[in-house]
Amino acid sequence: YSTLGRIAEAEPLVKRALAITEVSLGPDHPVVGLRLNNLAAVYFRLGRYTEAEPLYRRSLAIREKALGPDHPDVGTTLNNLAEIYRAQGRYAEAEPLYTRVIAIMEKALGSDHPIVGSALNNLALLYEDQGRPAEAEPLHARALAITEYTLGPDHPSTGIRLNNLAFSYFAQSDWVRAAKFWRRSTAAIIRRAQRGTVEVGQTLTGKRKGEAE
Repeated sequence: YSTLGRIAEAEPLVKRALAITEVSLGPDHPVVGLRLNNLAAVYFRLGRYTEAEPLYRRSLAIREKALGPDHPDVGTTLNNLAEIYRAQGRYAEAEPLYTRVIAIMEKALGSDHPIVGSALNNLALLYEDQGRPAEAEPLHARALAITEYTLGPDHPSTGIRLNNLAFSYFAQSDWVRAAKFWRRSTAAIIRRAQRGTVEVGQTLTGKRKGEAE
């Protein structure tokens, strides 16, 4: 249901899975942490942030205790909690979480992993939300380089990175470089459309996007 966009229908199923797992494995088992993260993600997508936040916090506590503070699953929950804060304009609370996510993922997965690119992207968007495009720009540039290298120039995630970097330049009134990266993004969409991998009617304009996990 969740992957089909039927989020409200997914909620009771995810809640039931959480309840079963807590009874069968105990309240502090790592799988319970996963179930909590999944239910929080449902609430996040429904815009029910106050319900999602305590679930992410509990998931984080379980995962840190069971897996250690530097495990990628801890980074995932930190990222998702930061997304909650960012959505509510709680930027000062989100920033150290995003910074910690980057450090965790780089240590665990390597500096060129796509998930590191996603983490860099999210911190950059936080800076842009605060009117700090000059600080966002190098993060967007690095996220683009990682994603293009690992996933290829025509991957949808590469298109998102191109758009986000273009917006960063646009916010700094650097029209030439903004146009350059928007053209690259548009060209990638057209190439995918010609191969039949995207709908031809897909928008060719930029869209800033944060990434929960």
